[in-house]
Amino acid sequence: MNVYIYVEGRSDKEAMEALLAPLLAQKSDAGIYIDFLPVVSGDRKATLLTKIPLKAAEIVLGEPDAIVIAIPDLYPRNKGFDHSTFDEMQRGMMERFTNVLRKRRVDDLRLMQQFQVFCFKHDLEVLLLANEAALKEHLKVGNIKHTWRSQVEDQNQDHPPKIVIQDLFNKHGRTYSETVDAPRILKECNYVETADRCPQCFRPFVAFLASL
Repeated sequence: MNVYIYVEGRSDKEAMEALLAPLLAQKSDAGIYIDFLPVVSGDRKATLLTKIPLKAAEIVLGEPDAIVIAIPDLYPRNKGFDHSTFDEMQRGMMERFTNVLRKRRVDDLRLMQQFQVFCFKHDLEVLLLANEAALKEHLKVGNIKHTWRSQVEDQNQDHPPKIVIQDLFNKHGRTYSETVDAPRILKECNYVETADRCPQCFRPFVAFLASL
């Protein structure tokens, strides 16, 4: 079985592959091949929300055993179409996917379940906030002053985790690089513990992958 997971960019791909390496290897041994595919140009969130559902429909129509997953950032609001919550974003993406199947006169409930939408709330860096010990080790500091909510997925939509992380790095004389720092930090983290600390949106994604 092939599983295609679309994410907003290269940093998301590399961070997910680092964090989920044990799970990806386990699934590969079972014949389930999971590939993270980044959007590479343009407004990446808008592309992921509006074009990937159409691509997902074409994939499952041509490869009925495949599963397509999209996991965009919830931040910022209203990219691609109006939305401010995960439910609104998920609904808009699923409507685009099912519209393609209806136009092709495909009424197959199983195919409609082959496309799944999750999200990072509010962006990938929520996973870094969920791993304070790894953050401190990476920054080589003994203590970190908390400027974020303890339930890491409850950050302010207007001040998402990425901004929190950028500010934290700056306070310790570092510049945050999402393509370098995120994979390095998450490589040292346990994906099950990370998911447990992000129960709203990230844990359902991990649970779905684990169930395959």
